[in-house]
Amino acid sequence: MIERGLLIGLLALASVMPLSGQVVPKEVAVEDEQLIFPIQPEHAHGSSIVELPNGDLLATWFQGSGERKADDVKIMGARLRKRDKQWGPPFLMADTPHLPDCNPVLFLNGDGKLFLVWIAVQANRWEHSILRVRTSTNYNNAGAPIWDWQDNILLKPGSEFAEEVAARFRELPETGAGWAEYAPSYDDMILEASKDSRKSSIGWMTRIKPLFLPSGRILLPLYSDGYNFSLAAISDDGGETWTPSLPIVGRGPIQPAFARKEDGTIVAYMRDSGDAPARVHRSMSSDNGYSWTASEKTAIPNTASVELHALRSGHWAFLGNDIDDGRYRVALYLSDDEGETWKWKVYLEDGEKGQGGHSYPSLIEDGKGNLHITYSFHESGDRKSIKYLLVNPKKILRHTVK
Repeated sequence: MIERGLLIGLLALASVMPLSGQVVPKEVAVEDEQLIFPIQPEHAHGSSIVELPNGDLLATWFQGSGERKADDVKIMGARLRKRDKQWGPPFLMADTPHLPDCNPVLFLNGDGKLFLVWIAVQANRWEHSILRVRTSTNYNNAGAPIWDWQDNILLKPGSEFAEEVAARFRELPETGAGWAEYAPSYDDMILEASKDSRKSSIGWMTRIKPLFLPSGRILLPLYSDGYNFSLAAISDDGGETWTPSLPIVGRGPIQPAFARKEDGTIVAYMRDSGDAPARVHRSMSSDNGYSWTASEKTAIPNTASVELHALRSGHWAFLGNDIDDGRYRVALYLSDDEGETWKWKVYLEDGEKGQGGHSYPSLIEDGKGNLHITYSFHESGDRKSIKYLLVNPKKILRHTVK
């Protein structure tokens, strides 16, 4: 019988073992690469992209003199017309007066209505953020969509929220995390905070596009910097109303991205905002996104961001910072077994530590099976933009895995 201490050590070793996979040169797969707007000094971050029915691409991001503490931050956008080779000039998408606006997400519902969901940061604190939404059915002309409706998305998790947090924390591995003999541990503080309905009703933030289920259900990924874990906002009426799932509980699983397996299981990949080693978290749901397993760490290194997408071909794509000490590398992985292994890799950015950072990617697939990607492109100093790439996954998959 393996002693408990040795078993824990072996499990920890397994969690940090490097992934195998063939590295495909970037130039093989990337068919277009450009900055959406010229390098400039303002902070530009947190992009999202959507393909419109007329073939245009619409991108959005937040921009201003900072993030949550800068009240001039607003949601900006730009459009790549189907007939054009270059992105058009940026335009305003949303601005809540006197509050920072951050983390925009774009998507179309089943009826072709365009949604922009983002957060307005109250009191300049992430945990006080309010979800905002506006919609448009008139978005094909040049420039910004014409918005015809706007509201807040208000969620009420209820008493089962705290019960679920407690149940899932009991499933997590033991930890010695604590501050001092007379100070409560991390787990105890989160458990206590989960009982406060004032905290569980606000502070849920967007980052990544939603998942659409065959039933028409929409799962919008959300996370909380206050609780340091995640949940899904669920809509069964095309985005008219939203209710919260049970929380996706762990020690630091935030900014979830969802994909659906062929057997109906929903998989969440999440950024690691917890203890070392920094690895992508994973959780699963077998009831269409309502309840989730306690998160566990995968073998993928991670510090800053993730994206996940199940392609129509059956392959899965993972996109993110697959390093544990910065944001200087962005990698695209492809899998032919629903994420059990990742056999192909393309390094979209692979710089040196301390020489800029690239993160918070957005990933969609168009009708031809091509991948459209945006992410924050930050050079050293105040030199920032949003980068756009067009990737042909078929060219990646043609490379034989050794």
